[in-house]
Amino acid sequence: MVSAEAGVRCYKWDVKYEFKSPDCYKKLAITINRKTSGPTILARQGDTVIVEVTNGLVTENLVIHWHRIRQPGTYLYHAHYGMQREAGLYGSIRVLLPDGVAEPFTYDYDRSIILNDWYHASTYEQAAGLSSIPFVWVEEPQSLLIQGKGKFDCSKLATPSSDPTACNTTNPECSPYVMTVVPGKTYRLRISSVTALSALGFQTEGHNMTIVEADGHYVEPIVVQNLFIYSGETYSVLIKIDQEPSRNYWITTNIVGRDATATTPPGLAILNYYPNHPKRVPPTDPPAGPIWNDTAPRLAQSVAIKARQGYVHTPPPKSDRVIVLLNTQNKIDGYTRWSVNNVSFTLPHTPYLTALKENLHHVFDQHPPPDRLHDFATYDIYRVVNNTNATSSNAIYRLKFNSTVDIILQNANTMTVNNSETHPWHLHGHDFWVLGYGTGKFDAENDPKNPPLRFVADNPGVWAFHCHIESHFYMGMGVVFEEGVEKVGKLPSEIMGCGETKAFKRP
Repeated sequence: MVSAEAGVRCYKWDVKYEFKSPDCYKKLAITINRKTSGPTILARQGDTVIVEVTNGLVTENLVIHWHRIRQPGTYLYHAHYGMQREAGLYGSIRVLLPDGVAEPFTYDYDRSIILNDWYHASTYEQAAGLSSIPFVWVEEPQSLLIQGKGKFDCSKLATPSSDPTACNTTNPECSPYVMTVVPGKTYRLRISSVTALSALGFQTEGHNMTIVEADGHYVEPIVVQNLFIYSGETYSVLIKIDQEPSRNYWITTNIVGRDATATTPPGLAILNYYPNHPKRVPPTDPPAGPIWNDTAPRLAQSVAIKARQGYVHTPPPKSDRVIVLLNTQNKIDGYTRWSVNNVSFTLPHTPYLTALKENLHHVFDQHPPPDRLHDFATYDIYRVVNNTNATSSNAIYRLKFNSTVDIILQNANTMTVNNSETHPWHLHGHDFWVLGYGTGKFDAENDPKNPPLRFVADNPGVWAFHCHIESHFYMGMGVVFEEGVEKVGKLPSEIMGCGETKAFKRP
């Protein structure tokens, strides 16, 4: 349900578990108003959005994160408690410009598409495996979903079910997503990824796509045949409906960066040229998509994306602080963990913001993590390193309010020989500038001074910075920044109730 009046948009959501079959396999999924993915939030710049949420999960808390809301454009919302995001709680946010304000490109119609990977194991099963000795990895997803729809081959079930509804390819819930288009028109596709693990390639068969927006910011137009998109990212592309109109075309997505060719089939949807029948299967095979381990075109896309002229927000010319974050995989007390500067992140029982506002200094570690690993200069990123001094901690970085911070992200070999992984990092509460990149080992003395990431600590609060891969963050790949907490007003009693804040909750 949605209503809009005088710049206030109100949504009412009922969140609960229901059995759903988005890829034909029936499993428990988290739904909003009985649907997954959830409803699109539509608003104009300057609007106030009120979302009234009823938590019907019964035995679980619920946190919803409004992903990257800072400017007009294309955004996401998703669960941010445990691993609930991959259980289906996610949706699109579309922020329009005020009436009378023009965008730097034109189109006839606007569509949102969310991409996701889908597991048949529950988030509880996955979390238990990640927290076990011996370690049990989540493996590759069973399916890829386009706008909440995919197709799993039921003959590949490890244990066939006697329940005929357990996996049913005729279930309308898993019929391919169909986007009907009018020949001759131009469409803006707002494409988002909420994958739990996978980096993706996205294609519209036979159609070029022009990238015009990335993460809520206008960019110089780039024409591509394949769009690479990582978990947590959003793009807008323009496509001209200019191909042979007597047929339909494939929309496809496939995994890159990991070898899932034998386990996860491409996600398929249909670009339906009106007035062809929407269920008319395209006469050609779906595009093969990019090669999973070809990194050159992925890097080329990232390097090519530049802020659009006329919409450039100039970064501060220098930083006040440089933090070098080395990502490593470690064993800590026998458990497999991800660590940053040899510290694997854990969450305290009492939320940071209330702990800091109420001076509960004893509820989390007061010794901040290091700005750089003490032996970073000699650390060998190309081999499996025995990080016996890795620890777990819930300590946080304390940033001076309004200071400029540079972040260097350094990948390293995992505990598997000749293996490194993709980590799409996400910063809560801030926009940031991507100013540089490099290959190999960062050299503070000789490398260019432009950092991968620069931001201004100008948003009072406590903000997570973490890998957007669900299992990686669950395993400790993240940090927390505090800035200007003293400027945050009195916290409402309604948010109390976790950890030692229970004592502050008034009836």
